[in-house]
Amino acid sequence: MEDGNKTLYLLSLGCPKNRVDSEVMLGSLLDDGYTVVEDPENAEVILINSCAFIGEAKQESIDAILEHAQLKETGNCKVLVVAGCLTQRYADVLQQEMPEVDYFVGTSAYPRIAQILKGERDRAVIPDPDYIADSHTPRRNSMPRWTAYVKIAEGCDNKCTFCIIPKLRGLQRSRPIGDVVTEARRLVAEGAVELNLVAQDLTAYGHDLPGKPRLHELLKALEDVPARWIRLHYAYPRDFPDDLIDALARQPNLARYLDMPLQHIADPVLRRMKRGRDSAWVRKLVRKLRDRVPGLTFRTSFIVGFPGETEAQFEELCEFVEEMRFDKVGVFQFSREEGTESYDLDGQLPQRVKAARQKKLLGIQRRISKEHQRKLVGKKLEVLVEGVSDETDLLLEGRWQGQAPEIDGKVYVNRGQARPGEIVEVEIEQAGDYDLVGGIAGADCPTQLLVPVQQQMPRPRFPILSH
Repeated sequence: MEDGNKTLYLLSLGCPKNRVDSEVMLGSLLDDGYTVVEDPENAEVILINSCAFIGEAKQESIDAILEHAQLKETGNCKVLVVAGCLTQRYADVLQQEMPEVDYFVGTSAYPRIAQILKGERDRAVIPDPDYIADSHTPRRNSMPRWTAYVKIAEGCDNKCTFCIIPKLRGLQRSRPIGDVVTEARRLVAEGAVELNLVAQDLTAYGHDLPGKPRLHELLKALEDVPARWIRLHYAYPRDFPDDLIDALARQPNLARYLDMPLQHIADPVLRRMKRGRDSAWVRKLVRKLRDRVPGLTFRTSFIVGFPGETEAQFEELCEFVEEMRFDKVGVFQFSREEGTESYDLDGQLPQRVKAARQKKLLGIQRRISKEHQRKLVGKKLEVLVEGVSDETDLLLEGRWQGQAPEIDGKVYVNRGQARPGEIVEVEIEQAGDYDLVGGIAGADCPTQLLVPVQQQMPRPRFPILSH
């Protein structure tokens, strides 16, 4: 495209790790003179950062591409770009099936987005996945100023039979401790109150670096970063040393929150998944974390309907969830993905069986979640206020440290005044399945946001559709 004031609409699909890539592309394009618009009909360049983790995510990405491609006829769109995992996985097919797309950008080419749009010769730019951004890479935080994601590693060395990610993202590449700390300090200086550490495998951090630093050493280096909460996401349960548990229990700026996808508990299923640990090891780790980290919010996820999963093995999973009383659980139906080892496994289950098992396990967890929520009634929680509720302009909304952005519930504040990005003490009065309601401690006035929403630091909207 010609230089000048070019308008850009960026749609980021999928997980927070993908969002960080989108923020790098946004930073590069803003530095190159682009202006972000919130309505895709007004954009000369439409950029879709796609997801291809499971079937639903692929379909969501394809639907988004086709929908926005129409704007080449009805809107101002001159260039349509598709980046991310879908492109990395299916570039050859997409080039044939989607002539309306001008550029396909792979998972390691996204930092070159500005150069690509200046006239890359190739329509598909798909290098091997071997890149990771660092603290010097242009990046524009797309979240409200008080929260941000920090990607500490890219890629994955695990061999889970259901997962396509290593083929799309490559082997693990960790960022040096000093580089992560530099970015964390910058984000806090820009107003971040909480930082959310993400990677494909958080607990494998550092094994590929000189000296092989561990995650707890990174966390120790982040102890002096003045963020109120640093939250851990996607901690693979193969290696979780005592030093890491101690950090989670004692470090003041670590949120007592852990997102650890366990995927299953029946040994035959774990072996077919190639998860690397048996059920006894997993149970021992979960109990140790619960015993040694007071007030821990434990989020996990499971796959139901994996090939060969028997009714007895599914019931074992249900009993495990009942026993461990996890605070938050995601349940996914097994998605048969070409290119993964599980695609060719025998014992593929019918869709109706997978759907029924998902519904049952979610029902069990809904009841457990409600019980956890009710125990918070009467307690005072520190809540990060985010603004006026979308549900009603009579309430403010925010999150306590047990609620991660975008995936967990909210705390609705029905009494008192606060500023966006401020942490206030809220006395919990009501509890739903996932949300909480309460008033600012000691306040007797109606809710009021002291700084109008329109005066907050402007941020482009990224519609994030989670898989």
